[in-house]
Amino acid sequence: MKYLKKSTLQIADKELKYRSEMAAARCAMSLEDTGTAVEALLALKREFPGDPEVLYTATHFFSELASRSSEELAKAAPNSPEARQLEAEALESQGKWDDATTLYKKILEANPQAPGIHYRLGRILLAKTPPDNDAANKEFEEELKHNPDNAAAEFMLGESARQSGQWDTAIARFSKACQLDEGFAEAYLALGMSLNSAGKFSDAIPPLEQYVKLEAGDPAGHYQLATAYARTGRKQEAAREIKLQQEATAKSSRRPPE
Repeated sequence: MKYLKKSTLQIADKELKYRSEMAAARCAMSLEDTGTAVEALLALKREFPGDPEVLYTATHFFSELASRSSEELAKAAPNSPEARQLEAEALESQGKWDDATTLYKKILEANPQAPGIHYRLGRILLAKTPPDNDAANKEFEEELKHNPDNAAAEFMLGESARQSGQWDTAIARFSKACQLDEGFAEAYLALGMSLNSAGKFSDAIPPLEQYVKLEAGDPAGHYQLATAYARTGRKQEAAREIKLQQEATAKSSRRPPE
């Protein structure tokens, strides 16, 4: 590990640097040197973005780290709110809605202002068949009372309004979500779609431009932006976005199923 750390800093050849950093990451993982492993994996992701082996190794390591931390939490503080929430999240991911709901409500009984819990209850209500939209919206509203910076709750309320054709409400909610989280790609798309549906094509352009910067491979973003450009007389930009939409659609159709 000592020699790998020293040599990696001195290597100029890109291929050799890749091999050295990957060896450092794997060596650190074997030694359970979490700090060094994380540092090496982040360097690999930064210097070799999109590399399959880097992504696979990072996924494997962080998954193992998460599992280990979960076990440590369960042993160290099994009755803590954090341990209960982790257990509830696991039940939620398994589709055990009622069991997860019971645990989330126990957390709220102990701490009515616990952040994120009402939001998760709202998601469960939407995941059920049939979904209970009204009850879910109440949970999202309750979440925002205690945690007004929850961009995801704002987004969900906006999505509910959008699906009901309440464009002004949807626009306000999505705008707030974008303000709270500048990297919230889906909120920019939803905001642009709502503005287009409301006939506010000029206003739709900035959020849609931001969305295609964040998600250049999504055909929906290019289509919505092409619509906004076309309806504001910007024909050349609209044609460009239609071409990008077609390219993105063709690329996604060639992608093998996961």
